[in-house]
Amino acid sequence: MKAFLLILGLITATVAVAQEQKLAYDSTLAKKLGADELGMRQYVLVFLKKGPNRLTDSLARVKLQKAHLENIGRLAKMGKLILAGPFMDNQEIRGIYLFAVSSVEEAKELTQTDPAVKAGSLIMELHPWYGSAALMELPNIHPRIQKKSF
Repeated sequence: MKAFLLILGLITATVAVAQEQKLAYDSTLAKKLGADELGMRQYVLVFLKKGPNRLTDSLARVKLQKAHLENIGRLAKMGKLILAGPFMDNQEIRGIYLFAVSSVEEAKELTQTDPAVKAGSLIMELHPWYGSAALMELPNIHPRIQKKSF
């Protein structure tokens, strides 16, 4: 029993040391991601809500959705859009954007490039948001786990 507890203690100590080493502060990475001393940064979170112009023609809806997705890809390639996606509960709020920009005004300009927003199919609600700077790595990680594209 003593040997088991000793081994368990050694394993626990080894895991704790390994985790401490993994979690060491990386000033270069923090600077690259725009992190403050808490590892956080400012973003603008956009709620995309149902707009007044709901398309009834299925072909027009498909075309608009394709253009919407292409615009998302363009904004992501620019490095401005960090996260985007739909809500899956068919409620008033249809999806979100998370922009890595310093102002609501800049995020509004970017969101207004969305064909669905231009068409009035979606409207936007923008909020400054403070979150982990690690989110900036999502665009680099996602392609590594994405088997198919839209």
